[in-house]
Amino acid sequence: MDRTDDSWLPVTLIGRADELAALRDHAEAARSGRAGLVILSGPAGIGKTTLLHAFVNGGACQGMTVLHGRCGEVVTNAGYGGVRALFGSLGLTEAGDGGVHESPLLKGSAGRALPALRPAPAEEEPGTAATVYPVLHGLYWLTVNLTARGPLVLVLDDAHWCDERSLRWIDFLLRRADDLPLLVVLAQRTEAEPAAPGALADIAAQSRSTAIRLEPLTDDGVGEMVGRVFPTPDHVLDTAFVERAAAVSGGNPLMLAKLLSELRSMGASPDEKSLGAVAEVGQGVVALSVRALMGRLAPWVRDVATAIAVLGEEGGEHVGALAGVPVALVEEAVAVLRGAEVVAPDRVDLAHDVVRSAVLDSSATEELGELRARAALLLSDAGRPAEEVAGQLLLVPVVDQPWMRRVLREAAAGAETRGAPEAAIRYLYRVLEAEPHSVSARAQLARSLAEINPPEAIALLAEALELAEDVRVRATLAVQFGFVCLTVQQAPAAVRVVGEVLDALEAELGSDPHPDPADRELRALVQSVLLITGCDEKATIAAVRGRFARMAAPAGDTPAQRQTLAMMSVLTAMDGRSAERAVRQARRAQRVSDAATGTLPLIFSAFTLGLADDAQGSLEALDLSLRYSQENAAVWTYVLGLSTRSVMLHTMGEIPDALADAQTAVEIIAEERWSGNVTMPQTALATALVDRGEPEQAEALLERIARPNLDGFVMEYHWYLMARARARWALGDGETALGLFLDCGRSLEETGITNPAFAPWWAEAACLLAERGRPEEAGDLVEWGAGLARRWGTSRALGLAALARGVTTQGRPGVELLAESVALLSRSPARAEHARAEYLLGGALLEAGDQRGAREHLRTAADLAWRCGALALAREARRRLVASGGRMREITTSPVDLLTGMERTVANLAAAGAGNREIAESLFVTVRTVEMHLTGVYRKLSVSQRAELGAALRSPTASGPQAPAWVSASRGRR
Repeated sequence: MDRTDDSWLPVTLIGRADELAALRDHAEAARSGRAGLVILSGPAGIGKTTLLHAFVNGGACQGMTVLHGRCGEVVTNAGYGGVRALFGSLGLTEAGDGGVHESPLLKGSAGRALPALRPAPAEEEPGTAATVYPVLHGLYWLTVNLTARGPLVLVLDDAHWCDERSLRWIDFLLRRADDLPLLVVLAQRTEAEPAAPGALADIAAQSRSTAIRLEPLTDDGVGEMVGRVFPTPDHVLDTAFVERAAAVSGGNPLMLAKLLSELRSMGASPDEKSLGAVAEVGQGVVALSVRALMGRLAPWVRDVATAIAVLGEEGGEHVGALAGVPVALVEEAVAVLRGAEVVAPDRVDLAHDVVRSAVLDSSATEELGELRARAALLLSDAGRPAEEVAGQLLLVPVVDQPWMRRVLREAAAGAETRGAPEAAIRYLYRVLEAEPHSVSARAQLARSLAEINPPEAIALLAEALELAEDVRVRATLAVQFGFVCLTVQQAPAAVRVVGEVLDALEAELGSDPHPDPADRELRALVQSVLLITGCDEKATIAAVRGRFARMAAPAGDTPAQRQTLAMMSVLTAMDGRSAERAVRQARRAQRVSDAATGTLPLIFSAFTLGLADDAQGSLEALDLSLRYSQENAAVWTYVLGLSTRSVMLHTMGEIPDALADAQTAVEIIAEERWSGNVTMPQTALATALVDRGEPEQAEALLERIARPNLDGFVMEYHWYLMARARARWALGDGETALGLFLDCGRSLEETGITNPAFAPWWAEAACLLAERGRPEEAGDLVEWGAGLARRWGTSRALGLAALARGVTTQGRPGVELLAESVALLSRSPARAEHARAEYLLGGALLEAGDQRGAREHLRTAADLAWRCGALALAREARRRLVASGGRMREITTSPVDLLTGMERTVANLAAAGAGNREIAESLFVTVRTVEMHLTGVYRKLSVSQRAELGAALRSPTASGPQAPAWVSASRGRR
């Protein structure tokens, strides 16, 4: 019978015209820029591979780039094994003469895909665990680069064997594939348990997914195949024979082909005389025929077949070494097996997985285990990558030799480096089976589990802490334990464990003023983790605050010391007693700004500097943290940095830029699975929307926040309450707003936070009570807030105190206090709050009968608020100005004001010369998303080309005070 390059597969596709037409339609849709996903499924032998060959090699994919890969059982556990099967033919891992990977497909962020593409980690790659996102990000951009050359088809056969990390990447890709000329086709066996069922299920749940299930051949299809094997002059087939063949084979093309082949070799005829033979031969036709063949073969040929079944596609040298057969005889054995249709015609591998299973089933379990162990040692001695060797070891019943565990650890380290934690986990669990009391195995395993199964990682680390005796080992474990606890809201457990270990470490180190540098750094690291975990939740901050009071500030010479200083500055700031001390600690935390310091110290210290009115220092630190996050594709810290910068910019009265940062962060998290545990982007965006005069959108955004136990968090909960209160106030629901402000105050008191500028609920509540004609109710809280402001001593805090006292004081004394507030806030970075103070002073002067003075301050308020982007305040100030006899043109929204936050971000980057691809990479979005936003920008600004953007964005909207020079400088604008 004619065959394709895969034995056992009929070359002529029979009974699959509809399925092939469906695949062609999806290919045509991909040509037109509509990404698609097809999941082809059916039992073994049903014709999935034959259909894929017909699709790929036929005219349906003409003019398209086709990457066709197949997964296998031995390599199913290797991280990104499926990815390498797809992209291996491109030769992207081959470096040029200078050792640089010069392929244009790896330009830009696509270069981050290299760890996944290499069969083993490169020597220049760091030996530390990579986070998953950078590699996924790189593979996405590699795919985009391929689609830029033309439509792309990715075909992955035997996807049920595919490793989880490759499938997670396919899911990641498809969620970002809108308008890419891309078709992904996955073929999987229905009766096989997938290697990664959850990942396959997530892919299948995609809205663009189409399922094609291959059904058994109909009687007509069976008859067509019978006619090809048993051609008759008159083309008339015996109906009873066809029906019996269909029943016995179940309409399975592979089973039917082998059944008919066996019958023909027996000399049977396709008629009623052979009905008994059909039933006899058909019992497990493939397995029985293979086993029978194996029994008839010479022992050395049988050993070669078994070696091929174990090794997969390998050279004759390795097959011979495993089988104990000379290479020359291996070639002879392969020829015999190929003639029997056991080995594929084009490679030294078995023809089908069904055949492989039958060959392996002919060996005893113990014998097969020993053979796999020998195969692993053979590959290891040949210098194969550790993950390839580990694929064999995972199938060995017992990992009972030291070299096996060493290889598994090395394979796990390689999987960590390439960002494939699932593979590392499988290797390390086998190590742990053999070394049940191993501390290092638990620590390494927990590191891989931290991102995908934090509770299991915590349990393993708790066991390791119990087993470890050396205090320095326990300290390293405690650091790991603390950070994992943060991801699942277990700060109390983290503080307890880290605190106990820190006590033991300090007791071990004693009072030596000059400890070993490594010990000093370890102590600083444990201290910083204790402060970070303790400041996350209200339940732990009191205990950490007591520890902090006894903690000496480090010099800030090392990364861990700088991280400790940054957290100490946060605690000092939240205590609200000494702005000078907090700033000193924050600046020492920034004394060396490099990637080794990390982004968290920069973000923490920026938060402190912002509270202390050091706006320039805050923005510089945040800009640097964002740059580091972009360079490392660290999307979580990038979102955190954007959200924090949005909060700082809002405080400074840079509301359009605050809106842009917050909306960018919200848009990024929309594509991430961890978005449900994030609140800062939404809270920051809602805060800016209220000032823009869009409280309905702000409240809708806040109502969608669903983070569990939100009221237990130190920072996020209070920002959330303030945003909710301001939105309700703007919507006219003053009583609910007042209740939310007071709730914020009670929660802050419970938490022990006494910084007046962090969440100034007391000033907001005072203004709200005054507006509602109940200033007398604000007396106590105003005096309380004013006392805190005097202690903190910054211009903004003192200005807010004067503002709160002014709105709740009648007559001339109230006017004087509001004038004092204007003076103080004008010297602070808080321009929007300055505008508000001008507005309230103008209102007070109106009530005092000073029309001229009132108009002056109302005009200033309207102008300044407009320039800040606080459009709601600008319009209200203008309304009161006109009502008092003043004149001012209508507060209208300029074209630039019509831009959404994300549109403003994209427009600014485009105006600065960045291309769409560069913008998309820097913001972790797709090129299509950038194009969509630029289309909106062009329409709203009435421009037709990129060159006009700069002038349109810079066009003045009104005369009046400009933003301080340092604001523009720190944002990279002039």
